Amino acid sequence: MPDSRPVRIGPRTPSVLGTMPGSAPEALRAAVAWPDSLRPGAGATVVLWEHLASLAAHDLAVARAVEPHLDARAILDQAGATGLPSRLGPAATWGAYAAEGPGPALAASEDDDGWVLDGVKPWCSLAAELDAALVTARADDGRRGLFAVDLRAPEARPVGQEWSARGLVEIPSTPVEFQRARATLVADGDWYLERPGFWWGAIGVAACWFGGAVGIARRVHQQVAARSDDRLLAMHMGALDERLEAARICLADAAARVDASGAATRRGLDPEDEEARTAGRVLAKRVRATVARTCEDTLRIAAHALGPGPLTQEPEHAKRVADLEVYIRQQHAERDDASLGALLAKAPAPW
Repeated sequence: MPDSRPVRIGPRTPSVLGTMPGSAPEALRAAVAWPDSLRPGAGATVVLWEHLASLAAHDLAVARAVEPHLDARAILDQAGATGLPSRLGPAATWGAYAAEGPGPALAASEDDDGWVLDGVKPWCSLAAELDAALVTARADDGRRGLFAVDLRAPEARPVGQEWSARGLVEIPSTPVEFQRARATLVADGDWYLERPGFWWGAIGVAACWFGGAVGIARRVHQQVAARSDDRLLAMHMGALDERLEAARICLADAAARVDASGAATRRGLDPEDEEARTAGRVLAKRVRATVARTCEDTLRIAAHALGPGPLTQEPEHAKRVADLEVYIRQQHAERDDASLGALLAKAPAPW
């Protein structure tokens, strides 16, 4: 029986909204009704991340479906988006697609009736299941823009492409082809990447990773509790606890910092200040790297502690391991370390 207790990040025991959803579509339907206070930087960031981590400990695919939907809703709030078609209202489920692969970028052009999108957007998770998406596209002058688009429109067609992963099989990330698809401009230029909320959302992904690691560690805890005289198993449990507690503290501190930044923005301080943007980047890169390494260590330690049995005979555990291995690859390992180091090199040593 899976352990469906809430995952704690802050100094209290969280309460999850409703019962744990059993599938990604069920989770998306539930998340549509979550309160607007569950936005990063709105004062309850730790609660938001605890919800995501709790979903991930239960089923990583469920968390993977919900996180970009919540991120898209937060982006729309931050942008003060207006003029969206009625079918993209509060009941819509959302994705957020900003990846740009090799080849021509998705093109945005303007005609007498507004904006249209043409081309192929890669890595569009759950595009066949969602109602709408925020997508980045390039105008004729090369400038990037962020657009809201109806994924149910016939001009937006998911491209059939095999999803070979054994993890996150419920969340295929395949291309979408747009052919004169009507879109609403949400923000011009590089606002999507430069807003503080970009990095807040990036840490929300790490909260999902953390929850996935907790789910795996709980399986190890079951084994240790059943064989309390096995000192080697106890050693593995201690090693997991050290890493998970460090990651939890890192996320809790980040949540407080995000809420402080959000409060400063609401007081009228400049959210586009370069120093604030750099601080947000550094925070996100540190937290994501810390949590990702915790996940990698958790996968290794759990494998050593449990052996091949659960991986081959327990579908839930095997799925959780495969899901986490795929999900944490959104952190780009040494490349992200190099990016963090380059940022830190531009200022005095931070320690």
